[in-house]
Amino acid sequence: MDDLTGFQRDLLYVIAGADRPSGQDVKEEIEGYYESEINHGRLYPNLDTLVNKELVEKGELDRRTNYYAIGDAGEQAIQDRREWEDQYVEL
Repeated sequence: MDDLTGFQRDLLYVIAGADRPSGQDVKEEIEGYYESEINHGRLYPNLDTLVNKELVEKGELDRRTNYYAIGDAGEQAIQDRREWEDQYVEL
């Protein structure tokens, strides 16, 4: 996960926390966190990067709508990241 941007990492966490969200679902959730509008030109290339890195799987809900699902490598990347964070942050 060290080669992802912070935005890509946030997208990965949003997808992991949802059940096969559409791109629009991811967009709405991430906009709520960032408290600003995220345009398609920023969102979809970053989602494609996660798919190309095989962290996220992409499928079709219908002819116009794709869904995104966390893959095994994505789950492992999140787990590894949390373990790394835990050594620095104690809550």
